[in-house]
Amino acid sequence: MQPHSGPQVLDSTAIADAAGLREAGYWLHLVRAVEAAGRRLYLQGRLPGSFYDGYGQEATAVGAGLALAPRDIACPVIRDLAVHLIRGITPAEVLRHYLGKAGGPMDGRDGNVHIGSFERGTIPMISHLPEMLPVCMGVALSRMRRGEASAALGFCGDGSSSGGVFHETLNLAAVWKAPLVVIVERNRFAYMTPEDKYLAVPEIAARAAGYGIRSWSGDGNDVLEVRSLVGAALEHARSGGGPALVELFTYRMHGHGAHDDQRYVPPGELEAWALRDPLLRWHELAVEQLGWTAADQQALEARVASEVAAAVEDALAAPYPDPDGLAASVFAQ
Repeated sequence: MQPHSGPQVLDSTAIADAAGLREAGYWLHLVRAVEAAGRRLYLQGRLPGSFYDGYGQEATAVGAGLALAPRDIACPVIRDLAVHLIRGITPAEVLRHYLGKAGGPMDGRDGNVHIGSFERGTIPMISHLPEMLPVCMGVALSRMRRGEASAALGFCGDGSSSGGVFHETLNLAAVWKAPLVVIVERNRFAYMTPEDKYLAVPEIAARAAGYGIRSWSGDGNDVLEVRSLVGAALEHARSGGGPALVELFTYRMHGHGAHDDQRYVPPGELEAWALRDPLLRWHELAVEQLGWTAADQQALEARVASEVAAAVEDALAAPYPDPDGLAASVFAQ
């Protein structure tokens, strides 16, 4: 879509792009605000365990979530809260989950980043990564065998891509032509280990040729580019083309979790990547393509702040689950 140059009639494609850009901006700001609220609750001692966020790489999850079709399934992991939000898990449900309250997606039976909602198309993650990938492939394979035109979207980081399960999953998915798309969030660190200690290739997407599958590589901080690349990979998988790999270059601006002070990060690296912040990148696009104003930005931020404040209030006031229901969904009758 071309930048605005005064009053003009937009064609249907431009209208869709404008609406998509606005929608992406909402989700980018919402997930950052929800995660900021969770981090505050952790630092206040009100949230048990630790807290994990995707600060600085929100565009990977938002763009991917917006690319999903209704019947697609997603297996988000540690930095992908936006996928859950886009699929319909509310901010209040997210915070209830983290606080171990009733009314969250797991109803207090699990916590932390182990969040998901089968009926809304997301599967709760397994802590050990990349062990979610074979789960995701299993869903993709079962739907393919039922004749469903849907795909499964799995996520992992660059550290996880060095694990044996990553390679085994992609190999089998290629052999079986499972409609699986794997996103590698190239965020530069495996916990506190920099990528030059565990990667010998400049692009992980190059490995796809060894499995005989398609691959895409792009800017993980550009939400529209992410949506486009992941959309193409999902369509490839849904249409019978087999699995695909999408590598998205981004950066983890916070530590592995809220407990991690990042003292291992080289001087100047955070400052350099802050200039490529996904929300700043989105704002530049919105100004260029939508004529976005300071008043528009203020209204968006006020809307998100109000929604998240209400979600925090809801979650803090919510009751804990009734212990009498503890065995439900755990033991078979």
